Amino acid sequence: MNTIIYLIRHGDSPKTGEVERLRGLSEKGQADAERVTELLKDEGIDVFVSSPYKRAVLTIEELASLSGKAVLLYEELKERMFSSGVNRMADAELYPLLEKSFKNPHYSLPGAESNAGCQVRAVEVIKELLSRYQGHKIAVGTHGAVMTLMMQHFDERVGLDFLLGTSKPDIYKLTFDGEELIEVERLWDPVPRTS
Repeated sequence: MNTIIYLIRHGDSPKTGEVERLRGLSEKGQADAERVTELLKDEGIDVFVSSPYKRAVLTIEELASLSGKAVLLYEELKERMFSSGVNRMADAELYPLLEKSFKNPHYSLPGAESNAGCQVRAVEVIKELLSRYQGHKIAVGTHGAVMTLMMQHFDERVGLDFLLGTSKPDIYKLTFDGEELIEVERLWDPVPRTS
């Protein structure tokens, strides 16, 4: 029996100097979290796990509550630590760092984390979930870079171009046979259709 993991990238978050793990959702992010709930509420998701970062939890919290489930927090699912500081890195600094990191997965700023290090810790959680909840449907509240690195582990074609093509929020439905990724489907439409 296949196991399905829904990787749910968090909604839009205010880009302030706030501590990274405490940034919540913007007004748009909150509205999009409601769309995430509406889109996935009939999927029959059994298990909800998340990065401990507030914006990731808030994006899936209502969906979990509607399903009568709690959100289990995994520290290892947090976003990649791009710098040694606790505050958000400015986009002007982040994009060149991402380019270097995807060319050399072991590259990092002093005191920070590499793509390779981030991938190892996050993929361990995914493998644990695949083993523990085999045959179930699992929602994972996540972030752009760590989501990309988790997917890259199972499909080496996933890289920086994929990351830059994602949106906030975003949803990827991954179907696994054991630990083999057999199908990926993007469920999120960044531009909702009006009827």
